[in-house]
Amino acid sequence: MSGKFKNLPDLLHQSVAAFGERPRFGTRVDGKWTWMTYAEFGKEVDAFRGGLASLGVGAGDKVAIISDNSPMWAIAAYATYSLGACFVPMYEKQNPEDWRYIIEDSGAKVVLVSGKKIADKGAARLVEEIGTLEHLVDLSGDGPMGYTALCKAGVEAPVAAADPAWEDLCGFIYTSGTTGKPKGVMLTHGNICSNVNAVQELLPMQEARSLSFLPWAHSFGQTLELHCLTSFGCSSAIVDDVNNLIPYMSEVHPTVLFSVPRVFNKVYDKLNKQMAEATGLKKVIMNAAFENAKTRRELANRGQSSWWVEVKHGWFDKKVFSKVRDRLGGQLAFAFSGGAAISKEVAEFIDNVGITVYEGYGLSETSPIATANYPDNQRIGSVGKAIPGVEIIIDTAAVGGEMGDQGEIVIRGPNIMKGYHGLPDKTAEVLDADGNFRTGDLGRKDAEGYVYITGRIKEQYKLENGKYVVPSPLEEQLKLSGYINQVMVYGANKLYNVAVVVPDIEALKKWANEHGVSGEIGELLKNDKVNALFEAEIAERCQEVFKGFERIKKFRLIPDEFTTDNDQLTPTMKLKRRNVIKAYQHLLDEMYA
Repeated sequence: MSGKFKNLPDLLHQSVAAFGERPRFGTRVDGKWTWMTYAEFGKEVDAFRGGLASLGVGAGDKVAIISDNSPMWAIAAYATYSLGACFVPMYEKQNPEDWRYIIEDSGAKVVLVSGKKIADKGAARLVEEIGTLEHLVDLSGDGPMGYTALCKAGVEAPVAAADPAWEDLCGFIYTSGTTGKPKGVMLTHGNICSNVNAVQELLPMQEARSLSFLPWAHSFGQTLELHCLTSFGCSSAIVDDVNNLIPYMSEVHPTVLFSVPRVFNKVYDKLNKQMAEATGLKKVIMNAAFENAKTRRELANRGQSSWWVEVKHGWFDKKVFSKVRDRLGGQLAFAFSGGAAISKEVAEFIDNVGITVYEGYGLSETSPIATANYPDNQRIGSVGKAIPGVEIIIDTAAVGGEMGDQGEIVIRGPNIMKGYHGLPDKTAEVLDADGNFRTGDLGRKDAEGYVYITGRIKEQYKLENGKYVVPSPLEEQLKLSGYINQVMVYGANKLYNVAVVVPDIEALKKWANEHGVSGEIGELLKNDKVNALFEAEIAERCQEVFKGFERIKKFRLIPDEFTTDNDQLTPTMKLKRRNVIKAYQHLLDEMYA
């Protein structure tokens, strides 16, 4: 063990002692934000710990939860950790079949639910049907098995906090299940605390305020927003609906944002559309502002500067970029992106307006952070350098040495999981004899240690001509079009690539209205003018970054989004490629007919 914190109860204890009167969690009720302090948070954890103990929860037991982010989610997590038990989170939007599988697989003794709606959706009957599951607790209920009653029991019969060892399990994070059943990633207190201790060294987040919308059931949101921010004494306003993210920014004024590329893409898309619609002097000024910002960054990358560029930047920042930042609350200084690779074009765009984007990389199996950009060590387009204590190895032999300096990313460090629960064979596939984790991701590392992600090994395929294609980076580039919402690129063993495209319906309707094209969405998608628009958009994106053999030769427009409800997206918004292929196989066949 090394670093400031030895386990998660220790992290909470130190934070409550140091930051007692600071706000920790904000929730919006009746149009107003109310805040729970660190001291109140610690007191609630103590009470709920006793409540869980009254249900027989002890060291090694599993406590599952089906809930979106809330103060009670965090309270339940730390109450579980401080009993030496394991916390097993799930998503409200998951299918009840997934809940059943995860509760059975983990052997959970207690399941916590966010309210009657989740209980009625299928969670309640699991108590009768799963042998290990003894109790269902309604976190919003007032009955004997509700949150309030358990806290009261815990106050009446308090239980001291446990002091787990570095190697003791603290929880399971279940994988998205893009290639089969979800796997329970077993994480220890040392895994998580090694990440927190590394972030303490790298990032300036003292007294930061975030707007929390990433699910804590996912390792990125949980480690960064719950554990790391708690360790710094920061506050988090909890977003009740991701559609409220931008409006809430002007109320909360966050200084830091943890996000996935999809959110940054939407900001980029919206601002790009506004720039395209600008006219006259306003358009000239906006274009000049972004061109000057580009020059400024290029100079900085060479270790140079220009007084004239800086003078212009000061003026443009006041007249153009500050207006953009005002829409994001006016105080946002840093943004951390993870979960998938952010487009370099989007990252540079956000950086231009004065918000520094630090991109990182990792997986649930690495707790999750393995690499990160951080102050004075940032390279846009990369996912940064290995964090303290972690080593990144590029195994070019894993892809037959056919891809130059690219290879499988292998990670060594204290952040590596203990294994997959109950799956020794699956564990052996990814953990080598030295305990290094084989990620399945393609990447390369430059001479200064910056890592670049180029795709997933399992997703890559060969065209008929033998050329390798990695579809996910191509899809991200296509989604930079203001008219493309989602896309799947396909071409395994074919002569060329094709794509299934979900349009941005709002943008398409606006375009159709301006160009005299009428009809319902189904009619629009069959219209020759609309298809010509998308052909031009795709061709433009292909021309910019695609290699010749990667270009999209044919496409089909579809009206329905890929969602969790139709099982084409995971809860963390990853594409379930095989499910999309199955659903649209007839269109794929048609394009190759």
